[in-house]
Amino acid sequence: MKFRPLSDRVVVRRVKEDQKTPGGIIIPDTAQEKPQEGEIIAVGPGALDENGKRVAPEVKAGDFVLFGKWSGTEVKVDGEELLIMKESDIMGILEGRPIARKKAA
Repeated sequence: MKFRPLSDRVVVRRVKEDQKTPGGIIIPDTAQEKPQEGEIIAVGPGALDENGKRVAPEVKAGDFVLFGKWSGTEVKVDGEELLIMKESDIMGILEGRPIARKKAA
């Protein structure tokens, strides 16, 4: 199944954080906070301005972004946990991010 967001909404897959501290201590899943970093999976066509013109989104599928701790709505699509949020909930795009940590939480 494919999910297409509407308006200025985006679909984000959380990026799994390291489970070890720099000192080598392993952090159990129950003590970890949910990551505030994710990969954009899908982007809506953009919001309408007051004149009825479509404003193109600034993010695109494949971008890695930072978002607020309580941003978005968690949903499950085909068994995968995703977030749906407005583009305005995204704080910024992470540029030059290494792709090795690209696993879902």
